[in-house]
Amino acid sequence: MSKPLRIEFSGALYHVTSRGNARGVIYCDDTDRRNYLALLGEVCNDFNWACHAYCLMDNHYHLLVETGDATLSRGMRQLNGVYTQYFNRTHRRVGHLYQGALKRY
Repeated sequence: MSKPLRIEFSGALYHVTSRGNARGVIYCDDTDRRNYLALLGEVCNDFNWACHAYCLMDNHYHLLVETGDATLSRGMRQLNGVYTQYFNRTHRRVGHLYQGALKRY
């Protein structure tokens, strides 16, 4: 069975969350959190987003993002992909960092 079509709108507000693979840690320390937030800022600029709120927990995050353009999927792929590369390189690990698809509400 195929995935349901995810419709995106410009000017929409999204509550987005993603958890670490096997509920594992995705931020080991404040340096990881700072790097994630710096990357989030770059993604917001590149994809015309406004991040109204965020919460970074050890093994998951929550974002409240307003999209200026219909770019949520592309931006989240960039955010999660680049952060995973940073995390794996920094902590000398390989493989998936996030569990399954991100959730949006």
